[in-house]
Amino acid sequence: DGTDRAFFAVFDGHGGVDAANYSATHLHVNVGLHEEIVKNPAEALKCSFQKTDEMFLFKAKREKLRSGTTGVSALIVGNKLHIAWLGDSQVMLVQQGKAVTLMEPHKPERE
Repeated sequence: DGTDRAFFAVFDGHGGVDAANYSATHLHVNVGLHEEIVKNPAEALKCSFQKTDEMFLFKAKREKLRSGTTGVSALIVGNKLHIAWLGDSQVMLVQQGKAVTLMEPHKPERE
C-alpha cells in the first residue's frame, strides 16, 4: 500500500526458551497478516499477541511444554510508533537525549 512499516520485538523466556522462540517466530507473521494492520495497527498488535498466545498454548499442551515469556514490540507505521507489551518487559524511547515514558510496566502491586 506504499506505507513503510518496521516491526521489532524482544522476548524474555521464563522457565525455558520455548515460548520466547515461538513468539519470535510467529508474532510478526500474525501482525503482518492481521486484517486491521492497515487501518488499526494497535488492534492488529493486540489481536496478534492474543493469537500467538493461543497458538503457543495449543502447542504447549500437545508437547507438554511449560515455559512462558514476556514480550515487548514496536511497530513503526510511517511516522507513527505503536508499542505493545506483555508482562513486565519494558521499552524506552530516548528523544534528544531525554527518556520519554511510553508505558507503565506491569508490577505485582498494580491492579
